[in-house]
Parts: sequence; structure tokens; C-alpha cells
Amino acid sequence: MSAMNRKLIQNLADTMCKQVKHFNTVEVECLIRLFNALLGEQTERKVGHGLDRLNFRHILHNTFDMTDDMMMDRVFRAFDKDNDSYISVKEWVEGLSLFLRGTLEEKIKYCFDVYDLNGDGYISREEMFHMLKDSLIRQPTEEDPDEGTIFNTKHFIIKYTCDCCYDHDGKVSYADFKSTVREENLLLEAFGNCLPHLKRIQSFEQQAFQEPQELH
Repeated sequence: MSAMNRKLIQNLADTMCKQVKHFNTVEVECLIRLFNALLGEQTERKVGHGLDRLNFRHILHNTFDMTDDMMMDRVFRAFDKDNDSYISVKEWVEGLSLFLRGTLEEKIKYCFDVYDLNGDGYISREEMFHMLKDSLIRQPTEEDPDEGTIFNTKHFIIKYTCDCCYDHDGKVSYADFKSTVREENLLLEAFGNCLPHLKRIQSFEQQAFQEPQELH
């Protein structure tokens, strides 16, 4: 994708603003300019496709403080709607719309899709343990008592989910997940952090909408 001239960006922003929630035209234009700048950091061979997985993971890690490899991969897949292994400018803006400003209902659906590893419409017990395994294998120690908090929290999540969410097949459906999160919002990211914290959102928006040419 070659550098976009100002008129082209404005026209694209006008069009996308009618299709994307939560952003106004000026904000969409800023995100398009940022996207264009990020493309410049990729090799010429990949530029025509959009943001590649490596560059996108770099953004998730350095801008939004995400560290879990599995969750970053799942977030990439959530953005990459057409499954072509690249994030297009449209997918970039649409994904950020939910990522930064999505409603609770939108975030519930997003998180469920992230946690549904095999895409069968359910979160199985195996998928839960696969996502939580790094936390569950760490036992609390005297040297690091915080690990006890993590360990106990994860066990609470699994127990709560088992008690409240499982259908007759031993899996969590979207309806189950939605009703549980509505009852207790803290369980939205029960199986891994796949949304940015408020401070990171504020920092990103301040920089992107004022200095859209680069991310630090």
C-alpha cells in the first residue's frame, strides 16, 4: 500500500466513518494516517497486504502492554476478519473501534470469540485450562506471595465458571458467557487479557489523534 495523499485519506475516512462505530471522521482519518505510517515500517514485499502479524504483535506489546503470546495471536485473529494473515486499513479501524471504545455487549462477544480457540461456538474445559495453564502451574511461594493471588484467582474463575456456566455438554456457550459477565463484569477477561487497560487506551488515543504519524 503506497502512501496515501491527503484527499484520498479524507475520502476514505468519510466512507469508513459511515460504517464504523465509536469514531468520528477526524479520528478515523488519524487512524488511517497512523496505519499508513506503520506500513512504512514493513518490508516492501508485505506492504501491499496490510499490517503483518509481527508488526501487529509489536503494537500490542509495546503500546498496549500485552505479553501473552496466545492472547496476542488471538487478538490478531479477531482483527483479521478475512483470515488473510494481514490487517487491512478497514480491519484496523473496525478492530480499534471495539478494542478502544466498544460497549460491554461488543466486548463480551469479542472476548468469547477470542477464548473460543477452535471456533466451535463453545469454550470447553480443555480450552480454559490451555489458556490458564501458565498461571495454574505456578504455586505461591514465600519469595513471591503475589503468585498465590494469581493462583487463587484462577481457581476461583474456573470454579465460578463450572458452577454457573456449563451447559449439559460441559461447555460454556456464548449465552452462558454473556449472562455470567453481565452478572459479574470482572469475568469479562476471565481466561486472559485481550483488551487494553484504560490508561493505555487514553495514552494511545492522545498520541494517535494528536500525533498520528508514529507510535512510540
